[in-house]
Amino acid sequence: MSKIRSIGMAGGTLACALSIGFYVQHGDDARQPTVASSAVVPVATKALPSLRSSDQSVNEPLELKDIVLTSAQPETPKPVSLHRRQVTDPSLHEAGFSRDELTLPTTPEDPSMPELGCKVSARAAPAPMASVQLSVDAPCFPNERVTVHHNGMMFTAVTDTDGTVHMTVPALSDRPIFIADFGNGKAAVATASVPDLKDYDRVVLQWSGETGFQIHAREFGASYGDRGHVWVGANASGADGSVVRLGARDTFAPKLAEVYTYPSGTSAKTGTVTLSIETEVTAANCGRDISAQTLELRSGTSLRTQDVTLSMPNCTAIGDFLVLNNLVDDLTIAAK
Repeated sequence: MSKIRSIGMAGGTLACALSIGFYVQHGDDARQPTVASSAVVPVATKALPSLRSSDQSVNEPLELKDIVLTSAQPETPKPVSLHRRQVTDPSLHEAGFSRDELTLPTTPEDPSMPELGCKVSARAAPAPMASVQLSVDAPCFPNERVTVHHNGMMFTAVTDTDGTVHMTVPALSDRPIFIADFGNGKAAVATASVPDLKDYDRVVLQWSGETGFQIHAREFGASYGDRGHVWVGANASGADGSVVRLGARDTFAPKLAEVYTYPSGTSAKTGTVTLSIETEVTAANCGRDISAQTLELRSGTSLRTQDVTLSMPNCTAIGDFLVLNNLVDDLTIAAK
């Protein structure tokens, strides 16, 4: 980050909201015409008797040309398998039936519970750091976009060739509910128990499209580039907190989220974690307004949300960074 030019901002143009809405989101088949089969039927050429009119005689033979008959190709009938059964009723013999009688095969019975569509299912299991291992199974939707909803957080994922997707999601509730929605009437719900959530502080930044947003945490006085500088592009092996990004960028209208997590309930340090929201000026976002939303979960408090709208500089500033220092509150950590 030492090469990044940062433009300090007290805050972007933002609109605050106390709650968020729940948003659940043939070349022509030109068949070849059936070609009618044709058969040439020869007709013998024959001279008709001469005709005589009142003023002149006509004695030229009338010749009939070959006639072409057309007809649709008849469909070849499918063979029907016949089965034999023994006739045991004596009265049938008296009526003229032989001992072997040909009968048509019986029609198979309809299934008691017919399959009307492809089932979509989801499973959630507890994972380390107050997270959930979420799995979605949709065998009829391979390589398909799916939107995951959880406590106001939304992001898009893509199933693999088998129609499955697996991900680790930081929980925002100790009894989290997850909805996996394919946007075509197919969805699945999963829930889990996360009792250790009380030991973690969380800040979520989420947005849609190519906005360039990032969340940065500088733990206990760390500068940009230090081991205590935590963001999605850094090696956080020496840090106490972590940032994960959720969502697939290479899909239609992607919804993405970044989540910073700090283990405040088990911290051995006392001090401040400085949080900032940053965005790079790119060709995709320059000269226009971009929007995001933050969700903050602190120990002993309810989830707090805030909407952000930021007017980006014109495209001469491509490569610069805008830094929003006061958009989310810093974390105050006390050693345990």
